Order: sequence, then structure tokens, then C-alpha cells
Amino acid sequence: MKRQKPSLQQICEDSGHDECTGAGSNGERSAQPAILSAAEVASWLPFTELPAPAQRKTRLRQQLLDSGCSTPAQAGGRRWAMGCVSLEITQRCNLDCTLCYLSENAEAVRDLPIGEIFRRIDMIHAHYGPATDVQVSGGEPTLRKREELIAIVARIAALGMRPALFTNGIRATRALLSELADVGLCDVAFHVDITQQRAGYADEAALNVVRETYIERARGLPLMVIFNTTVCATNFAALASLARFFVRHADVVGFASFQLQAATGRGVLRERDQIISADTTITQIRLGTGADLDFDALAVGHPHCNRYALSLVVGDTVHDVNVNRTLTAKVLTHLGDTSFPRTDRRAARKAIAALLCRHPDLWWPTLKALAGFAWRARRDLVAARGRVHKLSFFVHNFMDAQHIERERAHACVFMVATAQGPLSMCVHNAKRDSFVFASLDLVTPRGVERWDPLRPPPGDSSGRTVAVFPLKWMRGRARAALAAYPRSTPKI
Repeated sequence: MKRQKPSLQQICEDSGHDECTGAGSNGERSAQPAILSAAEVASWLPFTELPAPAQRKTRLRQQLLDSGCSTPAQAGGRRWAMGCVSLEITQRCNLDCTLCYLSENAEAVRDLPIGEIFRRIDMIHAHYGPATDVQVSGGEPTLRKREELIAIVARIAALGMRPALFTNGIRATRALLSELADVGLCDVAFHVDITQQRAGYADEAALNVVRETYIERARGLPLMVIFNTTVCATNFAALASLARFFVRHADVVGFASFQLQAATGRGVLRERDQIISADTTITQIRLGTGADLDFDALAVGHPHCNRYALSLVVGDTVHDVNVNRTLTAKVLTHLGDTSFPRTDRRAARKAIAALLCRHPDLWWPTLKALAGFAWRARRDLVAARGRVHKLSFFVHNFMDAQHIERERAHACVFMVATAQGPLSMCVHNAKRDSFVFASLDLVTPRGVERWDPLRPPPGDSSGRTVAVFPLKWMRGRARAALAAYPRSTPKI
């Protein structure tokens, strides 16, 4: 018999939560969303005011409440002050994805000086505090000098935040991953999918060879392994088999993120196929895992942006963790700042035990939940000799650059660290060039100096503009447009 999931109102009543809204259990809202105009996007500014340490969660909690997203299942503003912050340490990349949020001329942008990177790391900590997830990204972050990349990760970890390397994996050797883990890297997120146009791989199934190579590189290292997949019409039908691939490798892979196509940046693919949505992607994941995973028991920011499910893989069978929404909401209320190490099972068990000791009211419902899981999975546990692996599934619905919803931008839990402060990722992508092409006043041992982000084209010593950048520095739509010219036409 299919289990009945309690409604949001039932959870509100059971948990005593007083901030429930009129949204449905999956956050669906009936009103048409307000779309930001071009002028409003241009005037949407990064956060600059620093909160007091004790108030770091308050801002996000209020924003989610404003947007009707404050429910007993909401982790934002309760579990953490911010979902994650992207720290772009380079705009360069060694691939040319058909879906990419970078600028067409990002290759012409010089890497930020290491001192400015450090300043932004400190700024992230000042806004959100320790235990914040910081994505070391780009561009392709492994294109930075090796010693600088290591120093960046070490700086993040030294402040008690959790650094994650977001990479296409081409230059992420095991030696590099091991060295980064030694200085505090927590996660490595490999982006592998058909949009990257890797030579010799015709579809997602063929790319499993690449994924397996990366899995073996990370095997045994104290890192949570993540795989990012951009969802588009070309690979939508393959999502179920891809989800099954992650299940088969759950002994190493701990997190699978599916990021829906958006018309933003330099990618040549623009409008999303009508078949692609968060709900249809979730259907594919459920089909591939063979489990009725609950993507609404735990909320991560706005439900139109993010959907999350947590599973346990026993042998080859997937079991949903969030079978009791009321208990999930109750545990979330008690978690506070409790941190669970992702790669150290013994430390994680100690943290769970300490949580239960502090909150005896969780003992009985937790024991009941564990007993229920053991009974449901009894045959699988015996066959797998008790080996259980955690595997999370995440669906992220990015917004088109010309279709930024005010409510979702206001409640954003995915920030980018700009020179001025954190800014919503989708808003940042909608006006990316205004940030990455802007000159900066940097404090150096010689005083304040003006830093120009644009490097001159080869052999050019005069003033420089985007228009004179060579073809080899162009990506995405700009490169495609120039490549489409007749051969007799001179190219700038």
C-alpha cells in the first residue's frame, strides 16, 4: 500500500510551527510571478551590510518568510544562513558547453589576484559564518596555478567553512584531489554531461566511462563526490539510466545534482524544451532509482528553485529516508548548528548521538523510524551484509536571464561572491558582464591600485575592447556566430 504523506497543515499542527503559509506541500503557488524588468535587474545590488554573528540566519529567514517559503520543512534560515556561495576564481574554461552561464568573452578576463580572492573568502565568512558551503568554481578552477588553488581551499577551510571544488575533472588528478583534501577540501563536484561536447562521446551512456574514471580518482579520499548534470532535451530521456548509474556507484558518489537548462550566459542552446521541468526530472529520477523519493519533505530555499531528496542505498536498492515528514520537520527544528561530517561516518554517528542526548523527545520517534527502515530493508540489509550508503538527489531550476522572478530572487539560497558582496546566482548571471568586466581598486603593499580585468589580445598594446578579442578567446554564441561566417569574410 502506498504511504500517505501528511499535508503541510498537518505538519504545522504536529510541530507547533507558526510560520506556515498558504502554499501547498510542494510549495506550488497560484499567483502569477512578478518578473523583474531589465532596469530592476540592473539595479538589484549585492548584499553589503554585514549582520552581527548572532543574526546571520535572520536575513534569509525573513526573506523566505516574505516569499511564502517558511514552512516546518524549510532548512534555509534555520539550518544554515545560506545554502551555498559560489567563489569564481577564474573565468577561463577548457571546454565550450552548449549551455554555459559564462560570458562569450570570458577567456579575455584575467584571473582575480589571489589577495582579492582571499578578501572575498573573508567577506563570505563575515556574512554567513562557519559551516558555510563555498563552491570553488569558475570557469574551470583547476586552470588557476596549483599553489593558488591549494591556498584558496586552505583559506576557506581555516575559517571553518566547507570548500567544494566544482570542476569538469579534466585536470583534477588524484594527486591534486589528495593535496586539496589534505588542506581541507570537503567535496568534489564533477560536471559531466553531453552539453560539454567532449570529443568521442556521443551520449550520456558513453560518458559513463568518464564518470567512472573520476569516481576511481576520488575513491578512498576523504571527500564527498558529487556529479552535476545539466538537463536538456538531448539527455532528458537518459536521466533515469543516469540516476541508476549513481545508485550503482553510491559507495563513492554521495550527491547527484540535476540542473535544468536556462537561457543565460553564452550557451548556444536557449529556450528550454517544454518536457523539461523539475517535476518531470523528478519522475525520471524516481524511475531510475525505483523508489518513490520524497522531494518535498525537506525544503532548500524556494521550491520553484530547488527540490531535494535523501535516500539510503542498501545493496542495489534505494530507500527513501524521509518517509515521515512530521519527524523530518521535528528533527530540523532541533538541529540548529549541529554539523554532520560528510565523509567521516564515525564522527557523524557521534554527532547524531549527541543530538539525541540533547533532545530526548527525539528518541522514540527516531527508534521507530530506524526500526521501520530495518524492517522494510531487511532482505536488502542481509544481502548487502549491512552496508548502507547515503545518496542525495537535487534538482536545481535556474531562471532565464530575461525571466527573473522577483520572489525567487528575493528568497535565493545560492549566492555568488562579487567584489561588493553576495548576490543571487540567477541575478548575477543576468548581468554577469557588469561584474567580471569591471575594474577594481585593490589594496596592495604599494597602496590602492586600479586593476583592469581585461588582458590585451596578442600583439596589441593599444586600448582594448571586447570587439578586438581573437576567435580563440571566444566561446558559445560569439564563437558560433563568427565560425558561421563565409571563409572569405575577414574575422576580427
